[in-house]
Amino acid sequence: MGYTLAQKLIKSHLLSGDMTVGSEIGLKIDQTLTQDATGTMAYLEFEAMGVPRVKTERSVAYIDHNTLQTGFENADDHRYIQTVCKKHGLYFSRPGNGICHQVHLERFGIPGKTLIGSDSHTPTGGGIGMLAFGAGGLDVAVAMGGGPYYITMPKMVRVNLTGRLQPWVAAKDVILEVLRRMSVKGGVGKIVEYGGEGVQSLSVPERATITNMGAELGASTSIFPSDEITREFMRAQGREADWVALAPDADAVYDEVIDIDLSALRPLAACPHSPDAVKAVEDIGGIPVDQCCIGSCTNSSLMDMLKVAAILKGKTVHPRVSLSIAPGSKQVYNMLAQNGALADLIAAGARILECACGPCIGMGQSPNSKGVSLRTFNRNFEGRSGTADAQVYLVSPETAAASALTGVFTDPRTLGEMPKIAMPHSFLINDNMIEPPAPVEEMDQVEIVRGPNIKPFPQTSPLMETVEAKVLLKVGDNITTDHIMPAGAKILPLRSNIPAISEHCFVRCDPEFPARCKAEGQGIIIGGANYGQGSSREHAALAPLYLGIKAVIVKSFARIHVANLINAGILPLTFADEADYDAISFGDELCLPDIRRRLDHGEPVVLLDKTTGREFPLCANFSRRQVDMLLAGGLLDYTREQG
Repeated sequence: MGYTLAQKLIKSHLLSGDMTVGSEIGLKIDQTLTQDATGTMAYLEFEAMGVPRVKTERSVAYIDHNTLQTGFENADDHRYIQTVCKKHGLYFSRPGNGICHQVHLERFGIPGKTLIGSDSHTPTGGGIGMLAFGAGGLDVAVAMGGGPYYITMPKMVRVNLTGRLQPWVAAKDVILEVLRRMSVKGGVGKIVEYGGEGVQSLSVPERATITNMGAELGASTSIFPSDEITREFMRAQGREADWVALAPDADAVYDEVIDIDLSALRPLAACPHSPDAVKAVEDIGGIPVDQCCIGSCTNSSLMDMLKVAAILKGKTVHPRVSLSIAPGSKQVYNMLAQNGALADLIAAGARILECACGPCIGMGQSPNSKGVSLRTFNRNFEGRSGTADAQVYLVSPETAAASALTGVFTDPRTLGEMPKIAMPHSFLINDNMIEPPAPVEEMDQVEIVRGPNIKPFPQTSPLMETVEAKVLLKVGDNITTDHIMPAGAKILPLRSNIPAISEHCFVRCDPEFPARCKAEGQGIIIGGANYGQGSSREHAALAPLYLGIKAVIVKSFARIHVANLINAGILPLTFADEADYDAISFGDELCLPDIRRRLDHGEPVVLLDKTTGREFPLCANFSRRQVDMLLAGGLLDYTREQG
């Protein structure tokens, strides 16, 4: 029996464990990336490990999230990251150089290499055949120090693509169709691998759009083969020497197969407030639109921008619509300026933003009250835009541009003949905004600059023999990391200050939660299914840690968040019977008796509700390594113990 492509790459990077589905494996990591919203904490953690210089083949720090500088905090974080990179052997992508996933695809990604990034959309690299995972900052820090990255061996899903996309149907519509079929939790514990003759009709930027939004499936990662299309992209980037052909074995066996006829797809949209609430654009109807935002790591490539410019050329954005456009990288921006497409965008009335994440994370461009916003982004969680009652739809650049012109939700197929846009034979290569690290002989001379907003990692402690605490919060299904630790221009600058950012923890669900935690000293959270979906932000674990949360007990977890909880030393437990969730109430006094001994000896874990007198069995499906981490108080403490 042959291997899938993902299995081949796992096998070639396997450091520990065996490739049995459901067992823990440790992988050698070739590359890492961070962005500034998660990077400061990741580098504080790396410094705490005491490793003088990164041990990966290539590690890159990007500044793309916190670029709205309304105070000193973001600028201080950027300077801190810049000096850490110089001293410890990382490359530094300066503010304005672009969004991490777009730039990494252009300048650093290599087919067949492993990559982890402190951003959940790191699987974008799968568009060129990388095995790329989103991870918490602490996992990235350990990988930079030469340690393995641990995951549970996933199942393999094959998405078999046939046919060719019809005019005005985009790669965004492909991944929205996959989300429609699989849902936001349908990819949990799985790697999604794309294949079939339809793959040959998709460019690398289109493939990257699809792998990018695989994060919304809850998948471990997504990947395309590396073929002649990949080779042409690498050649156009001046990096053909990095190319290698990669494909699954002909007799590879998959756990699940999904067939999609590209020629049968229509323009689609994810409706408020979930990426899997997908409908055909023509079925939504011509509802008035207030805002269109084009960009993000999902849809900010040169190809995306050229299509939008061609649609807007010689026309004017509808008076009711605010249209913002953020090119994904300096390379894209420069090439738009050189070929005149940027002038077409400006002439049509588009508001050109810097090469950064911007509106996707609520960093500016919030829509009006109850506004309908069409965005080419990857998430439309309630409140994520910065406007609590906004109605955010996820669409392709073609649909966004068409709707910006008409002022109503518009199927782009009504525009007539689609402009023909070809991939360039060569991209503009100018890496002057990427700083290399200091030579080894000069690293000791580099001084790391720390601003006053940068605070140390929260205090951790070994797991108690018995945990006793009240239920300080009870939430439902599909709680996202945006619910737990919101993004946005007011909160993101506090990412390097856990005491300050903890004041915003869960306030969208319960404004009194932080104060209640401080009053009680410690507590337990009860949650529903798919708890912690969305971003990889470890702050969604570090803020509860700071507030004294000892355990989170839910129906089921999203992959990255459960890893972040373990890294922080918080117990992530699940109900053996999901119906038991209904039997526990806010304010109940709970007890996890002899939890330390039970975990250490692999004994059954139970939850005692002291308020009602009832006892419930819990699932604690941890590897031995994870148990030792929890006993030690988290990954940092465990790493120190291991030397």
